[in-house]
Amino acid sequence: MAIELIEPAQSGRVSPAVGDHRRRDQNFFLLMVALIWLGILMGFVPEIVHRARVHHFFPAVVYFHGAVFVSWLCLLTAQILLVRFRRVDLHRELGMAGTALYGAMIVLGITTSVVVDYDAFGTPRSDPSFFSIQLADMLAFAVLGGLAIARRRNPDTHKRLIILATICIADAGFSRWWAPGLEKLLGDGYWGIWAQLYLSDFLLIILLGAYDLIGRGRLYSAYVLGAVWGLGLEFAAAWMYVSPWWKPVATVLIGR
Repeated sequence: MAIELIEPAQSGRVSPAVGDHRRRDQNFFLLMVALIWLGILMGFVPEIVHRARVHHFFPAVVYFHGAVFVSWLCLLTAQILLVRFRRVDLHRELGMAGTALYGAMIVLGITTSVVVDYDAFGTPRSDPSFFSIQLADMLAFAVLGGLAIARRRNPDTHKRLIILATICIADAGFSRWWAPGLEKLLGDGYWGIWAQLYLSDFLLIILLGAYDLIGRGRLYSAYVLGAVWGLGLEFAAAWMYVSPWWKPVATVLIGR
């Protein structure tokens, strides 16, 4: 299995309309990945710099998780650029690395969540209820990413599912740099929490759908089902986060 963001090779000449769609897709999906990079860098870099200055470092597993996540984004970016520059051979070879990173992302994502929550328990940083957010992110990524790999021979379906999967784990970056402002504006009730955590996902998913509606005149079924799955999990995770019954359950799940 391999992660591929390209149309299968076809014999004969490509029609101008098909060529235009491909060029627009390459530009748009590159923009989507750039927006995800922006959220991650603006969210995590200041925190990393601050912790380095005060010598307050993360548990070791966090750095492995961060390295794998950045590798995933680098691979996704490289795949789009390789297609853009017609290096389909390298694109396909690198695609094999995607399945390994996909599995590592899931294992390290869940492991890191448990370790960080366990380590913070009983300190001012403790928030066991946040485990619902972490679980929802990884479940959304696991299902959407797995379907994307399975449907890699259908490029339109595949690339939309890959982007949706990545969006669903990018919320941690965005929420770090705009959550304080949203909390002041919307409070810390259900909708305030949901906006702080997931407004970025919602906007990016809507942007993807708007692109298809404007450019293709329709929504792809993979997009609709993927958006319902991802956003549905996020609405449920936010509800669990603010529900009193979830905190003791989460505390047991993280081993406390």
